[in-house]
Amino acid sequence: MSRGLGRYDESPAGAGTAVSLQILADENIPAVEHYLGHLGPVRRAAGRALEPHQLRDVDVLLVRSVTRVDKALLAGSPVRFVGTATSGLDHIDRAYLAERGIAFAYAPGSNANSVVEYVLAAIAAVGDKLEQLLDGGVAGIVGYGHIGKAVATRFAALGIRYRIHDPWLPANAIPNAATLDAVLDCDVVSLHPELTRRQPWPSYHLLGTDELRRLRPDALLVNASRGPVIDNPALRKQLDRGCGPLTVLDVWEGEPAIDRELLERVTLGTAHIAGYSLDGKLLATRMLSEAVAAKLALPPPPGDSPVAGAPPLAVSGTPGGAQLLRYLVQARYDIRLDDRLLQQALREHSAGTGFDALRKSYRDRRELAGSAVTLASPAPTRTALVAALGCLPVQRTTTP
Repeated sequence: MSRGLGRYDESPAGAGTAVSLQILADENIPAVEHYLGHLGPVRRAAGRALEPHQLRDVDVLLVRSVTRVDKALLAGSPVRFVGTATSGLDHIDRAYLAERGIAFAYAPGSNANSVVEYVLAAIAAVGDKLEQLLDGGVAGIVGYGHIGKAVATRFAALGIRYRIHDPWLPANAIPNAATLDAVLDCDVVSLHPELTRRQPWPSYHLLGTDELRRLRPDALLVNASRGPVIDNPALRKQLDRGCGPLTVLDVWEGEPAIDRELLERVTLGTAHIAGYSLDGKLLATRMLSEAVAAKLALPPPPGDSPVAGAPPLAVSGTPGGAQLLRYLVQARYDIRLDDRLLQQALREHSAGTGFDALRKSYRDRRELAGSAVTLASPAPTRTALVAALGCLPVQRTTTP
């Protein structure tokens, strides 16, 4: 992934053009050197600790959700372009950027499939929730943006019934639109709203004491959006009462110094990595690189990928339904490993240090969608399920 940096270290950045940008990128955004190295040198920084003095000579700033980009950070800097490798925008003061004439881009949908597969992994890992949904249970989705739509699309492909609540959209723009109460009555509830305090439908503490009590004790609650969408102290009190729900949290109030007691009480907890697949992060980098070229009228990024495709998966025997789905999801991503790593990190380090260390050193997780899958016995129902996961056309193995 450093091929671009090595190549352009050997000759002046922007050789053959009049371009020589100074680019500063969050240390957790991959392949910036590959996609933007032809425009100038790339420096790295810890996004959560970024300070104004680091931007004194920066033209292009690329961040993730841990960096608040506003006047306090940018005033007096020569920054001409800000990009965030995320779908969320709550950390960006877009009004200030517009006022300063600073070009801006984000990466909507780049990590959507990564989050979809995180949600499926959570469902597959908790009890018989996967079987319940495939046997006619109902999933609830809060938020119908890029990620909420992707989750609904995958549920529909798998034959899982669902309801969606998003008060910011007209009901006729949402399939199976429902009230929040109706969504909270579902067997699985997955949260994907934009974090906002705007009236009349703020998502900040959308699930407080009353809403959490509406959830059935055996329901599964998954939050892979933003931590403050759930009132974390209220959730901890609810779980202390032993009234459920089963809970999977990827995002937390107070990140990176998360509530250790809440982590001990949830079913699974991870370090804000639901959207951290390598495929999703590379797509975000490419999207931002294309935006830099377009908005600043510069040469386009390379068209090749810096990494090879994900290795194929092979399925032996004749598993079907939930068994096959669980096998494929877990073959690509073991959510329980991330739960164990977060618990270990918080035992060995302070909450903030351990949380961010996991994100910085996160392994290269590949997505299931787009993977080649071979089946020993490709019956129509199994073939259809593999296709519903977004995998490449199924090939028949030589296994009898």
